[in-house]
Amino acid sequence: MEQLSLAAARRIALAAQGFAAARPARADLRAARRLVEALGVIQIDSVNVLVRAQELPLWARLGDHPRDLLPRLIEQRELFEYWGHEASLLPVDLHPLFRWRMEAAARGERVWGHVSRMGREQPDYVRRILDEVGARGPVAASQLEDAAKHTKGGKWWSWGDHKRAIEWLFWTGQIASSHRLTSFERVYDLPARVLPARVVDAATPSREDAQRELLRRASRALGIATAADLADYYRIQKPMARPLVDELAESGELVPVQVEGWREAAYLHPDARTPRRVDARSLISPFDSLIWERARTERLWGFRYRIEIYTPAPKRTHGYYVLPFLLGDRLVARVDLKSDRAAGALSVPGAFAERDIDRAAVAAALADELRAMATWLGLDRVALGRKGDLMPALKKAMR
Repeated sequence: MEQLSLAAARRIALAAQGFAAARPARADLRAARRLVEALGVIQIDSVNVLVRAQELPLWARLGDHPRDLLPRLIEQRELFEYWGHEASLLPVDLHPLFRWRMEAAARGERVWGHVSRMGREQPDYVRRILDEVGARGPVAASQLEDAAKHTKGGKWWSWGDHKRAIEWLFWTGQIASSHRLTSFERVYDLPARVLPARVVDAATPSREDAQRELLRRASRALGIATAADLADYYRIQKPMARPLVDELAESGELVPVQVEGWREAAYLHPDARTPRRVDARSLISPFDSLIWERARTERLWGFRYRIEIYTPAPKRTHGYYVLPFLLGDRLVARVDLKSDRAAGALSVPGAFAERDIDRAAVAAALADELRAMATWLGLDRVALGRKGDLMPALKKAMR
């Protein structure tokens, strides 16, 4: 079995995730399309304290770009939304690979912590909601005829029967997400009006074949990964994924390797590149596919990361919305960020250094990244706070 150094594994992982290439002067739609195809999935999240989570993976890899690139790819029917890795944007060609998950939801199996038997318990009501979407779509849950009587306090996210029914129809693939409103509410329509005809008409692979292909794509996107890492990328249950990973290794589609310091065996994608060096400079979203598997992040970088949004303020270690800072091939700092849109400022309440770094060099690179991000977000300035051991060096670099 081939032995890989930890440093080589880091470079492989970064190259697979799109961090080995220099950022373009200003990225365009073609660059966004290539990136989404390479990653295979972009996680969506409603948190908007800095910017919507789905925008940050493009910023991290491409830098400056028009902020409507993802909406344009959705509008052009190149991306669709489904439960890929949590709520996600996915290339439309992956739709047949998730039909097994839709079928599981229809049988009442657990989907993302939810077990819904709405279709069995209230089939007539669900059929009425489906007919309404067909007649009125695209339509949001809050716009359904039953929304007013079921929604408590007038909030679209309140889960009355209408919301449970329309979500069940979405999970089971009987309706699809057309787009999201500025409030982040999902808008639904029939799949034939959301997806290209070639995708709707495509054959449905077996569960095993679909999961095997998703594991192949996960391997390509990760470069180097354990079986558990591969399973997590598209949220395939580990007991189902492991025998399929073994099959792919036996056929030569995955290359078993041993990575320095890793207890579990790893698998290298045959086409994975090992660049001699990586010169990245990026702020990484908590929901970025580079780091969303926290155990892998700790194995690769010795970087223990936990998002603290749901931690009470007095118990937070680093802040509310903290982004790791990638410099070269290392995660060198943690930066608490917020878009203060009223003040026109990119607010930085805290900046914290990792061990054994050159703080002046890291602060200088971080200052450049913060200025660039503020410009991209249409904010006039960067406002520095007081928290963190990197903040003195950052303030000096900003001056």
